[in-house]
Amino acid sequence: METTQRTFNETVELSGHIIDSLLLPKVLDLITECGGTYRIPDIRIGRTRKDSSRALIEVQAESETQLQEILHQISDHGAVSLHTQDCQFVPADLSGAFPEGFYSTTNQHTQVRLDHDWIDVELQEMDCGILVDPAQRQARCIPMTEVRTGDLIVVGHAGVKVVPLDRSVGGPAFEFMSSSVSTEKPKGLIIRQIAQDLFQLRQRQGNVLLVGGPAIVHTGSGKYVCELIRRGYVQHLFAGNALATHDIEQALFETSLGVHLGHGAAVDAGHEHHLRAINTIRRLGGMQAAVDQGVLQSGIMYECLRQGVDVLLAGSIRDDGPLPEVITDTLRAQGEMRRRVPGLDFCLMIATTLHSIATGNLLPASVKVVCVDINPSTVIKLGDRGSFQTLGLVTDVDPFLRALIDELDQLEVQGSTASGPGVD
Repeated sequence: METTQRTFNETVELSGHIIDSLLLPKVLDLITECGGTYRIPDIRIGRTRKDSSRALIEVQAESETQLQEILHQISDHGAVSLHTQDCQFVPADLSGAFPEGFYSTTNQHTQVRLDHDWIDVELQEMDCGILVDPAQRQARCIPMTEVRTGDLIVVGHAGVKVVPLDRSVGGPAFEFMSSSVSTEKPKGLIIRQIAQDLFQLRQRQGNVLLVGGPAIVHTGSGKYVCELIRRGYVQHLFAGNALATHDIEQALFETSLGVHLGHGAAVDAGHEHHLRAINTIRRLGGMQAAVDQGVLQSGIMYECLRQGVDVLLAGSIRDDGPLPEVITDTLRAQGEMRRRVPGLDFCLMIATTLHSIATGNLLPASVKVVCVDINPSTVIKLGDRGSFQTLGLVTDVDPFLRALIDELDQLEVQGSTASGPGVD
């Protein structure tokens, strides 16, 4: 007599823009990749692009362990069990570490179920845990290093729901570009879209973060960044010792890495200029003192200090000096970056792999990100680590920034004309 193999089942719900965001096929692929099967007893597809869709998926597996692994995989894409229970949490048994089995967060909007209600998780960030306060009915992401003994940390996936971002919200250029990284992209269209976003954000006093590397200075593109800062398009700057140092070197000696930016030739003893620039600032007590005393009169750092841009310089092991403002404690620098992330609307990353990836790890998926780098691996790494909202442009810094300023010039002229006096 044949024996029937037992099948373990769980029905999940997937809702939202699951068709145009490709969430449905992604979830179905994950089920089969994990060795399971599925059946779709009910699906309702929105009639228009703005309408949401809903699908019920019966997940089938050969063991409870396999079923739980499948549910774990698809929950990060918004699949929620119909037999949902409240989230499970346990007290942390050790400071600086999560309890075993902790829920590892994504950068997408997440909710936890407390007393039968779904509660938004605040300060959304990938690669964190979830700290809950049942009495206050609150939950937030918490980095591992900030965990203290007794903190209530969510474990497992039960009672945790990811609400995937509608990936078409970024406009036609962002939507078109979101799927791959290539040098053969319509850069003019994309730069125009970036300029429009920056222009609109400035009009409504949005928050824009610029993450910059020293190639901005090496390529002679610092003048364009200065222009963005002067016009109010940048509110925050994340960088390292190198960008600030070579920017100040350029301001004091007209060189970057000892190469004169005017005629492109190395100058005598030019290799010393960056160190002499650092020494000058350190002797004066910092960049603000150098501006106040008239020693620093131009450059990105000068414009940031003059325009009130919030600057955070995070150091690395190879830094010369460094400048007095550079935070050399990595965890402290990370904490300061994390403190500035809430409220950001837009992040423009230019020519820095280390700081771009570090910043990308901290940003929720709702923050639009543009990464410009001559090296495609920088954008690829951002996407691989989960920053799917990143629009990548593989191009040199100078032509990008020059074209961006040109597009902003046109928008400002059009805006000025539109708001000017009427003609009788």
